[in-house]
Amino acid sequence: MLHEALANYLETVEQAVLESAGIDVERYIEEVLTSKRANLRIRLRFAEGHLLEINEAVMVEDDRLTSLDYCYHCQNKQNHLIFRYDNTPHFPNLLTFPHHKHLPNAVIASETPEISQVLQEVRKAIP
Repeated sequence: MLHEALANYLETVEQAVLESAGIDVERYIEEVLTSKRANLRIRLRFAEGHLLEINEAVMVEDDRLTSLDYCYHCQNKQNHLIFRYDNTPHFPNLLTFPHHKHLPNAVIASETPEISQVLQEVRKAIP
């Protein structure tokens, strides 16, 4: 049986995707590794051609959900980067290290967004 925090998180992500209109779910893999650990691999195509890739590994520690690793990558139909959030530790000078956001011409400090926020950001990026 899944830990309540993990079960609630996976349900929240699924609902955020289901409630988003105009999206084709090209891939939705919810890999439950243990009762306290899961990986998500989600690929969403928006009607305008934008792509959002969600890759995340989450774990419950001390009854709290923790993101072990994540990448939320958005690109337009020409395959140009719109934004990408991740926590790969390659920008140690940023205040939010290792968390950051890639933009077409910059990398900026950023906290980890919720998936519902990422979906909203994609919508705003679509002309």
